[in-house]
Amino acid sequence: MAAQDQALQTKYYVAKILNTETDSKCRLCQQFDETTGRIISACPILAKEQYIKRYDRVCAQLHCNICKETGVQLDKTHWYEHVPKSVETSQGGKVTILWNQQIQTDRTNPNNKPDIIICDNEKGTCMLIHVAISGDRNVIKKEAEEILKYKDVTIEIQRMWNVKTKAIPVIVGATGTISKSFRRYVSNIRGNHEFKELQKTAILGTAHILRKVLM
Repeated sequence: MAAQDQALQTKYYVAKILNTETDSKCRLCQQFDETTGRIISACPILAKEQYIKRYDRVCAQLHCNICKETGVQLDKTHWYEHVPKSVETSQGGKVTILWNQQIQTDRTNPNNKPDIIICDNEKGTCMLIHVAISGDRNVIKKEAEEILKYKDVTIEIQRMWNVKTKAIPVIVGATGTISKSFRRYVSNIRGNHEFKELQKTAILGTAHILRKVLM
């Protein structure tokens, strides 16, 4: 809640709000003012590792739920112990789940690597899932960007594989903010996905980042 209210003791808060003679620049990158929003979603130093870890946990949670729903045999029961494999196949081979795989298309497309791909060989459908943890103010904008980003590869897959293809963005704000469309998008993904649990995973990742930086 303190992070949502921008009330944490960041260097910018101490310098500008408490009016102390303190340098307001980020203690890590020394490039921008150290605000809560900058730490949790826009620091180039944290982007190299910490943001990736938070994002990977949300992706792994989705992947685990999808595997359970489609009958994939898992090594671990709990999602937080789950380590996604590059390719998973359901019993009977009806559903194939790809993790972080690049799609080869006839036309060059830089945005050809969704986080999760679900191919239902029986129904002739393909679902591209792309996840992002953004700044809370940018959730709706990021959602629109992700839909546009994967539009071309969606068309290419539909043409090449002759399957009905859909791209689904899963965008969660760093402190749990979601758009009005979030529930609709996630409901279309196979599996029992608890919206609050996805938000909780993102928030816990953010809390870890804040503790690591500010303490």
